[in-house]
Amino acid sequence: MWRVALTVGNAGAAEAATAALEAQCGAVSAFEIEPGGAWRVEGFAAAPPERGLLEANLALAWTGREGAPPALALERLPERDWLAENQASFPPLRAGRYFIRASHWRGRTPAGAIPLIIDAATAFGSGEHATTRGCLLALDALARRGRRGAVLDIGTGTGILAMAAAKTWRRRVVARDIDAEAVRVAARNAAVNGVGALVDLRRSAGYRGLGRAGCFDLVFANILARPLMLMAGDLARALAPGGVAVLSGLLARQERAVVAAHRARHLRLLRRIRLAGWHTLVLARGNPESLPVHEEQ
Repeated sequence: MWRVALTVGNAGAAEAATAALEAQCGAVSAFEIEPGGAWRVEGFAAAPPERGLLEANLALAWTGREGAPPALALERLPERDWLAENQASFPPLRAGRYFIRASHWRGRTPAGAIPLIIDAATAFGSGEHATTRGCLLALDALARRGRRGAVLDIGTGTGILAMAAAKTWRRRVVARDIDAEAVRVAARNAAVNGVGALVDLRRSAGYRGLGRAGCFDLVFANILARPLMLMAGDLARALAPGGVAVLSGLLARQERAVVAAHRARHLRLLRRIRLAGWHTLVLARGNPESLPVHEEQ
């Protein structure tokens, strides 16, 4: 396993660096070193990446940006069971009523909490990332205001949001992901969490094959800003009148464009949740009275 690492000054530069590394790295992560400060970007590859190509990609990504592209460090990592180590270092965490823990954890679930058993895996959504936590906090707020009808989770990853909704209301949730490995991981997680019969998991690109329009009362889409904008029309057609959508995977500076794309489809922003530079948005089709407008967190 090889690691490529670099440090940049802000979230926008981290996004550009992430895109530059993706061509040669099978996995890329970006995280804030300190609030409002520098970001660390790391890419991992099974084969030795070509430094020249990496530097060329960075130079292209920095076109129009101030300063030179960041220097990168390339190193070969010792043979280790990274998945086992990651699982062992994954502590339980709380997001509203939801208590996320790994399967190896032997402690007690807090009274009144809904447990979600998630192991570090090859799909996104362990609960640690701000985007997943934001969606869970949004779901917690929605659950306090009553039962929802049909639920859809687009880009389900590990299935954590679909499972959380299924456990909250003990009802069927439709979950879709474009990646076959994510569907496999999510199916295993749903079984482990005792909701295998409630989560309808299939591989699908976006909203294709979901049947008639306007049939979902709640839609989760924790993906990225650009696909969120491109699929705004599909989301609007999928939502029932008064339906609510929880969108995440966007940085603070991307919110205006994402909201504009959905306003053009007659979806109204009700709430935003801000966590570590990432925004989670709650939007609605129509004007439901059960949610506060622009509640901050």
